[in-house]
This record gives sequence, C-alpha cells and structure tokens, in this order.
Amino acid sequence: MIDLVSRQTTYDSCLEGNFYNGKHFAARISAVPVLFVLSVVGSFAPLVAAYSRKFQIPEWIFNGIRYFGSGVIIATGFIHLMAEAAAALSNTCLGPPFTDYPFAEGIALIAVFFIFFFDIVAHYKLSNKAKARIDGEKHCNLPIGFESVTGEPSTNICRACEPIEEDQESKASKKSSDIEINERNLSKLESLYQQILNCVVLECGIVLHSIFVGLSLAIAGDEFVTLYIAIGFHQLFEGLGLGTRFATTQWPKGKRYVPWLMSLAYSLTTPFACGVGLIVRETYPAGSRTSLITTGTFDATCAGILIYNSIAELMAFDFMYSGDFKDKSIKKLLFAYLYLSLGAFAMAFIGKWA
Repeated sequence: MIDLVSRQTTYDSCLEGNFYNGKHFAARISAVPVLFVLSVVGSFAPLVAAYSRKFQIPEWIFNGIRYFGSGVIIATGFIHLMAEAAAALSNTCLGPPFTDYPFAEGIALIAVFFIFFFDIVAHYKLSNKAKARIDGEKHCNLPIGFESVTGEPSTNICRACEPIEEDQESKASKKSSDIEINERNLSKLESLYQQILNCVVLECGIVLHSIFVGLSLAIAGDEFVTLYIAIGFHQLFEGLGLGTRFATTQWPKGKRYVPWLMSLAYSLTTPFACGVGLIVRETYPAGSRTSLITTGTFDATCAGILIYNSIAELMAFDFMYSGDFKDKSIKKLLFAYLYLSLGAFAMAFIGKWA
C-alpha cells in the first residue's frame, strides 16, 4: 500500500505545470519578431550572398561560414538535442522504466539506424536514377538540368555527339574516354542528388527541434533573459549552418525556389512556436509526464538524425569525399577544420544556457 502511494505521488509530481512567472511579458512578446529576424539573417544571408552579385563575399569567407555552420549543426545534435532529451526522459518523476534505462540514447540509436537505412535505400535509388539519366543523355551534349543557386549551369554531365566517320583506333580511344567520363559524371550526379537529400533531412531534424525551442522560451521562468539571449544566438548560428548548406547545393532547374522556402520554414518555426507558447503560457504543462515523454522522444530522434548526418554527410563528405581539398594546400584544410571546430565550440558553449 505504501509502495502504491509512493508511485502515485511520483506520477503526480509530473503534473506541476511550467515555470512561467509572469515577468518580462513585453520582452516575451518581442521574442517573436526578434527570433524571426535573427533566423532570417542566419538562413537567408548565405543564399543572398551566393545569388546576388551586389552582395557577393570573398570565397574564403563564405567557405569559413559554411564550415562554421557545419560545426554548429554537429554541436546542436550532441549538446542541445541529446542533452535535453536525456534530461527529459530520465526525469525521476517518470519512474520505471524511464529511470531504469537510458531511453534518450536508445531512441537516438534507433534514429541513427533508421536514417542510415533510409540513406542506403535512397542512395540505391538515386544511383539508378542517375545512371538512367546519364544513359538517356549520353548521345548529345545536353545540360543535365542542375544549376547552382547563383544560376550558373553545372558542367554538362553527358558527352558530345560523336562524329559519324572515325577509324577503329580513334573509336576505341573515344569509347574508353567516354566510359571514364560517364563514370565520373555518374558519380557527380549521385553526389548532387545526395546533397539535396541531405538538405531535406537536416531541415526536418532542425525544424522539429525548433518547435520545442520556441515553446520553452515562451514559458521560461527566472532564466528567461539568459535563455532569450542564448536562443537568439542559437537561431542565428543554426540558420547559418542551414543557409550555407542550401547555398552550396546545386538544385534542379525549376527548383531554385526550394532552398528559399526551406529557409523561410526554418525562420518561421521558432517564432511561431514562441507565439503559441505565449497564448498557452499559463496552461501548457511543460513538466507533465506526457510533455516530458513527447519532448524527449522528439529531441532524441532529431539528435540521432543530426548526429548521423553531421558526421556522415557534413564532416566526412566535405573533408574527404567532396574533392574540395584535392590538390589544395594543407593550410586550407587546417583552416576549414578550425572553422568547423569554432562552430561546434560556439554552439556547445551556448548549450550552457539553452
């Protein structure tokens, strides 16, 4: 009987509402437009810099922001999402089985394997799609249909029409050359498809997390001021990470509006969630059992997605498989690594407050 009462008390301790104290209401309202502006600046600035000739910035600065943003996304997965998920799902008020097993890490692990399986299947399908496209366009010099955000068409991923009359030796040489070119172009096209897929996955993971960021700020208690400042930097840095990734991806012709829409979606999510949080500030049970489990599960899932994508697609691809540092000096590689580390450090440091 005593054990039953004890369990009931533990369960009820999760129904205490939230930490909202009624202070700084004007500042809470201002958070909606401020976070929107910071998110827009972070996510749209790289696109504007890449798209507009008037606002072009030196390549080394743009690449520095790109690697800094990658570091931000990595730290977001480890510090902001994984830590918050662990705190929510290990809350003592939840009781067994949550207090008996690291559910946050387990859910993140499931997410890693799920997104890895999704990546395998997508890579298989994209490889077949790329091969079919190469085979369909190999007999004429047609553009493959991709262009960067600047509007510049990508290198033609097909071979020029062959002359009708050629001697046997010339034909053999050209056939060997064509095979090599097609293999290289196939690899390039697969990479383009993979980068687009990576952008979509990153967007989904970060946008889902942004919902809870906005809600937590609106109903924050005594720590509201420091949380406000920290989340402001959080939105700016995270936006830079996404924006540079969108800006350096080559999008299909007719789809150049997609990165702009994705940046807009990111910019709207946190302010919108903050506005909703203000409406339900006195009734939203952030400390309830349901809320803790829901928030922790979403954060752990997003953490697994971002951690996998950050390591497999951002770090590994950018530094080892993209060819960006091929035939380049070691100095450029070290500077890129430094920017990556600075981005991770900045976001991890903000994790002390947000």
